[in-house]
Amino acid sequence: MDLHFLDPDSPQFPDPCTAAEEPDGLLAVGGNLEPTTIYDAYRRGIFPWFSDDDPILWWSPSVRCVIRPEQFHISKSLRKCLRQNQYRITTDTAFERVIEACAAPRADDLGTWIIPEMIDAYSALHSLGQAHSVEVWDEGRLVGGIYGIAVGGIFCGESMFSLVPNGSKIAMAYLCNWIQSQGFELLDCQIENPHLMSMGAILIPREEFLAQLAGCKDKVLGWPAGKGLGSLPIAGDFSLRSK
Repeated sequence: MDLHFLDPDSPQFPDPCTAAEEPDGLLAVGGNLEPTTIYDAYRRGIFPWFSDDDPILWWSPSVRCVIRPEQFHISKSLRKCLRQNQYRITTDTAFERVIEACAAPRADDLGTWIIPEMIDAYSALHSLGQAHSVEVWDEGRLVGGIYGIAVGGIFCGESMFSLVPNGSKIAMAYLCNWIQSQGFELLDCQIENPHLMSMGAILIPREEFLAQLAGCKDKVLGWPAGKGLGSLPIAGDFSLRSK
């Protein structure tokens, strides 16, 4: 495969199935991080992922990590935590705080791909109503959250963070419950890791992901800007109430 170099002024993405086998999924270099460019990429099953010293890199891996919302796994410990109803859950009330928390240094100190340019780009998408966040609050303290982009019937999760045990899992539980109730078909997690797999993520071939994306990327589904999600029931033998 010949690596594709994108025009910074008018990037045209190639077929994602032409992505490299090694490193798996690397498709193109360059282009820009304008909201229209990023959203077009997601609609084609492509996403940006690069470090501070790299050029803009675009990916479409051969195997996609996804969660079917109705199959989100609630462990016994998470179920117990949810039943305690300790936290208040909101959406789109603190998008920039969530993405900045996701970008903060982690215990492994391996750096972050959520560099200032990416924060600016996704914040612009949020202002356009295309990127969303779910926040977990302990009183007035933001203790967990997740953000991503809604593309028709697929929510493309980007990153999550937690400052308390189960904080990111609580955000994921509410997110999956919400998007399932609204008709979303998939939560796209892009690349697998043990944390995602423990929550019910599965791996599907790129071709299967692209076919599902093609069938639902033009769905028109709303998002409740600024709405608290604490009143939405979680699948199981309990219902959470707003605090």
